[in-house]
Amino acid sequence: MADIVLSTLNAKYIHSAFGLRYLLANLGPLRPRAEILEFDLHHRPVDLAEALLARQPRVLGLGVYLWNAAPTTELVALLKRLRPDLPIVLGGPEVSFETERQPIAQSADYIIAGEADLAFGPLCEALLAGQRPEPRLLTPPPPDLAELALPYDLYTDEDIRHRLIYVEASRGCPCHCEFCLSALDVPIRQVPLPRFLEALQRLLDRGVRHFKFVDRAFNLNPRACAAILEFLLARYQPGMLFHLEWVPDHLPETLRALLQRFPPGALQLEAGVQTFDPEVAARIDRRQNYPRLEANLRFLRAATGVHLHADLIIGLPGESFDRFAAGFDRLIALGPQEIQVGLLKRLRGAPISRHDAAWDMVYSPHPPYEILQNRLIPFPLMQRLRRFARYWDLVGNSGNFVETTPLLWAPPAPTSAAPAPAQAPAGPAAPHTSPFHAFLAFSDWLFARVRRTDSIALARLRELVFEYLTTACARDPRSVAACLWRDGQRGGRREHPGFLAPYLQDTSPAAPNPPPGPLPRRQARHRG
Repeated sequence: MADIVLSTLNAKYIHSAFGLRYLLANLGPLRPRAEILEFDLHHRPVDLAEALLARQPRVLGLGVYLWNAAPTTELVALLKRLRPDLPIVLGGPEVSFETERQPIAQSADYIIAGEADLAFGPLCEALLAGQRPEPRLLTPPPPDLAELALPYDLYTDEDIRHRLIYVEASRGCPCHCEFCLSALDVPIRQVPLPRFLEALQRLLDRGVRHFKFVDRAFNLNPRACAAILEFLLARYQPGMLFHLEWVPDHLPETLRALLQRFPPGALQLEAGVQTFDPEVAARIDRRQNYPRLEANLRFLRAATGVHLHADLIIGLPGESFDRFAAGFDRLIALGPQEIQVGLLKRLRGAPISRHDAAWDMVYSPHPPYEILQNRLIPFPLMQRLRRFARYWDLVGNSGNFVETTPLLWAPPAPTSAAPAPAQAPAGPAAPHTSPFHAFLAFSDWLFARVRRTDSIALARLRELVFEYLTTACARDPRSVAACLWRDGQRGGRREHPGFLAPYLQDTSPAAPNPPPGPLPRRQARHRG
């Protein structure tokens, strides 16, 4: 039994609690007396309480995040009824701000706001000695990263086989975007590069093939960025994937040349565009050079094998429905493999709240605190956009409809002269000049048919896409069937689904070229 138990609820089993590993690594002489217990959102709070109390901890540390705030609040309430004497220490971004308003903060014994790496150990030492130090809310200064013990040796063999392996070369962010807690961060601090590369080498030696860097701006320091990329490139093996968050308007020639040397699919760059409206960007203190951003994204798609993932946000103060639509179409034209469309969240402590009155911003009171409406986008329209975002992820981002999705907005093609089985009468043609409006029309139609945004089986979704394109869009069923069949092959399917069989009897569409080497399934489907 461990005296100190560190725990959290990850969003999914595949995720790993990076912050807890940092805390454990920096417990000093208390480290042998501590352990990590990870759970995920499939576990019930009452079962978590049972598992945690079975370890008979003398101190319990819990990581509280946007995705687990509600069940963790319930868990703490249960624990305080069952073991009122157990000191519970909370940390994480969800409890680092506005703590006085949160029931979970009232139930817990201590809260460490911000980076707790070096503050948790001394607090545990006092608690294990029977002391109850004051104050209850600790706000330690950001640590010097050179003083931290790195946590990478704490990844278990089970983690390496089944979980994402998170790493960080730096902390902090140069941007001050008001929707993000990084707006409050101190300037970027770099982990000493030799120590970091040594830790990466040990992970590589243990068989790690996928690394997710959590740096907010991996490419801001070109020299450090290039050194890490050179290190990874020299050790690259087929099937490796490195996920990096990228400042999209910052791509000097040295990094361009380096990115071109990586094999296709080895790098996934997440580019935070967020908005193409300069007025909105200025309002939320987001500094972005749009001509340079667009040139960089075009270069990445045309001249590298990078898998490009770009982000847009719905509901920013002052961004109208039409301006968001224009921004989405502008990003589509740049060709990223994935566009993550997310609703604005009012994170605790984020400065975005200063616009609430001026723009009538209304957010959900429950995590993840998403926007419900604002002055320019009323609630019913915001709901349509919420469904748009979900369906876009299922269809536009998944890699299951790479060839088929553009049919939603492509100009109509001449109908094949070959006879085809009878179709239902065509409805009004969907808009095809704007990708945004075309997909929104499909999103509205799909929701009217299924009345849900989750638990739609892929086979059923493919059939619905086919139905929409051949009826509402009046497209040639043979051409649509051929696209869907090739898209299915990208996902490893080799048999015609029943609803496509009548349209593929006289043709055997050529299979897409296989992706170059083993890649994660989602990236492989985009490249196939």
